[in-house]
Formats: sequence, C-alpha cells, structure tokens
Amino acid sequence: MRRSRRSVLAAVPGTAGAVGTAGTAALAGCTTFSGSPEPVRVLAAGSLQHAVDDGLRDAVDAPIALEARGSAALARLVADGQRDPDVLALADVALFDRVLDDPWHAAFATNALAVATADTPGGRRVRTAAADTDRHWYDPLLAGDAALGRTDPDLDPLGYRTLFALDLLAAHHDHRDLREAVTAPDQVYPETALLSQLDTGAVDAAVVYRSMATDHGYRTVDLPATVDLSDPARADAYADATYDLPGGGTVRGDAIEYGATLRSREDDAARSVFDELLAGDYLDAHGFEVPDAFPRFTRDAPDAVADR
Repeated sequence: MRRSRRSVLAAVPGTAGAVGTAGTAALAGCTTFSGSPEPVRVLAAGSLQHAVDDGLRDAVDAPIALEARGSAALARLVADGQRDPDVLALADVALFDRVLDDPWHAAFATNALAVATADTPGGRRVRTAAADTDRHWYDPLLAGDAALGRTDPDLDPLGYRTLFALDLLAAHHDHRDLREAVTAPDQVYPETALLSQLDTGAVDAAVVYRSMATDHGYRTVDLPATVDLSDPARADAYADATYDLPGGGTVRGDAIEYGATLRSREDDAARSVFDELLAGDYLDAHGFEVPDAFPRFTRDAPDAVADR
C-alpha cells in the first residue's frame, strides 16, 4: 500500500505540519497566521485550480491568494519579474529548467490525457467512432463533423501536450499530420475556460487531463498509454513529439509530472501551504495520481525542505 504523502513529508527534516482552513483568492476566512494576516501568494496551473480551491484551502490555516492560468505563462511571468509568488506549482516540471532556471523543485503528482466529449451531435459522433473497432475517435474531426477545442501551446502545457498526443497518434496509426488536420486557430481557449466551451457546446471534444474530466464529470474517450503521457517507461517514445516555446526553449513529450517550489522559505505560512500542497490527500480526491516515490525533490533542494 502506498504511504500517504503526509507521512512522507512528516519525515522530512524542517517541514511544517498541516493545519486547518485557508482562504481563496478572494481571501474568504482570512485567518491570522504567525501574527500576520497576509495571504500566501500561490501561482498554480489552471488544471490545479479546482483542487486548490476545494481541497488545499480546507487543509491549512493560512489564507491563500490564488492565481491560476497556463503554466508556461506563469513561468514567464515569474521569470520576467512580473510575479513574485510564495509558492509556484506548474503542470510541467520541464518549465522550471526551460523557462525559469530555478535551482530546485519537487515533483508531487502525475496525470494522464483523455478526450472529454460534449453532449452534442459532434460529441456523440466522437464517442461512437471510439467504440467502433474499425474507426478512431478523431475520424469525425477529420471529416469536419466535430470540433476539437484546445488550449494555447505557447501558454499552457495542456496545449502542447494535446499536440504531442496528436503527433503520437499519427505516428502509431500511420496517418497524415493530425496536428494540422484536426486543430483550428479559432478553437483555442484559456485552460481555465476550456471546459466551459464543452458545457456550452461551442466545441464537441477536447484533449484534457484525466483529473479535469474527473472533477467535472465529463464522458471521456480513454487514450492508450502510448499516447496519454502517463507512463514513465515510455518517456523515450513520448520524446519524439516536440514543441518550440516562444522566446526559446523546446519542450519534448514526457510522462506528465506536476512540480512545485517554495520561494519564501522563511515564511511559516508559506511553508505550511507548500507542505500541504505536496502532502495533502486532496490530490487523490481530484483525480491526480501520486506515485509511491513522490514527492520527489531535485538534488539541489535545500536541506530544510528535502530529505538528502
């Protein structure tokens, strides 16, 4: 049986224990912590927003000021000095090196890609095609009978991971360039708004994280492990898919890992939020996977927050 993340973090020298309730960006229930009412500033991937709002805030006493958006955009905001968060949590650990050049981070959760479908004629066509052994879920997209929504790959790992999945599918099924064939520039949305497009029927399907589908109860088409970026053993094969980020830096397909870093190590409130972000059982409840070895700190992590 997997050890709880709380027990893992409790064994790490210098980590703070978990405590009561936190506020959201609106600072509801703004509780004084260590003599200070200042909220802990958390920048988090859009796919973590629901888990932070409905899980993490209930596990700590410190109020949280949350800003959630695409991780690539967040990383650039921090790198450019436009944001200075206490805690930074991104959907792709590669961004800590490719964009931020941060000295350390901790991997704390994994995920998988899936295809969420809307209750529309196009969405039903996608599900029907997926259930047919002689067809593929994306056949209605190729035929122009369904529309695929996605996020911006320049701003968000889900955006470039969607392209990775399409590239890997094309390679496995010897199809033409699916990246070009089934995507449209007018069907790109912010990560935090993508699911609302499914709700309204503006798009019929979207490649999403499995956790997002779990949180919102969407009917999904499962993708094989060769494509869904869930299997570390397939990392070399995933790496065949690439995307060039604006401003330099190329990201490659890899098994999905979420990472976080604590930027205000002397602040007790920030420390408690960071510890619970990594250790809280809220991750399981919101559809994330946490391997036995997580949280996994990089070698440069300070002794105060990582087990050497």
